[in-house]
Amino acid sequence: MTVRREPRQRRGDELRRHILLVAKDVFLETGYERASMDTVAARSGTSKRSLYAHFETKEMLFRAVLDLIKELYLVQLRTPEAYAGEPREAVALFCGRFQQLMTWDAQVRTCRLGIAEAERLRDGAKTYFDAVFGSAYQRLADYLAERGSMDHAAALAAAEDLLGRAVLPRLFRLLLGVEEPAKARPDEASLAEDVDLPAIRGLVSSSVPGL
Repeated sequence: MTVRREPRQRRGDELRRHILLVAKDVFLETGYERASMDTVAARSGTSKRSLYAHFETKEMLFRAVLDLIKELYLVQLRTPEAYAGEPREAVALFCGRFQQLMTWDAQVRTCRLGIAEAERLRDGAKTYFDAVFGSAYQRLADYLAERGSMDHAAALAAAEDLLGRAVLPRLFRLLLGVEEPAKARPDEASLAEDVDLPAIRGLVSSSVPGL
């Protein structure tokens, strides 16, 4: 006699994270306004009662999804020293990886979602900006301040300028549909193929010559 095993039920933190991963996809596919708690519950394989026990409102769920995006994003971005021992090359590769991540289809759609909801959920849009752009600026600024001859305020200004020039022109083209985003998950091993690293190295040399 074959004993049928029921799927293991998710509980607590595991269920919460599963819901967030599903909700992230739902928000990206439908936008905030059209996304429903019913859809998230159904696709999560959980009850609405359980969903609301973790997230009382759709807005609370959306904010939690933004926190998850920050977590996932920062794990992939890492910090400049993880890329190379030589400071100038470490900064160039960090900027290149930031561009590679920001030009991925999922990230472009997330950015569009943040822009679309900026009027309705100002705090949510700010959360997204801080999670993605603010965190990258801060990580690069910390590195520049530690290894350069500038204080942290100057390092932050330099980081914002450098990352802005390395990433924003291409990101704007993607957001406006002028260029197609990358469909495959960005692999650091293909960084040199996906990003114009010589151009970024030139930006680093001109932006932080004392590095």
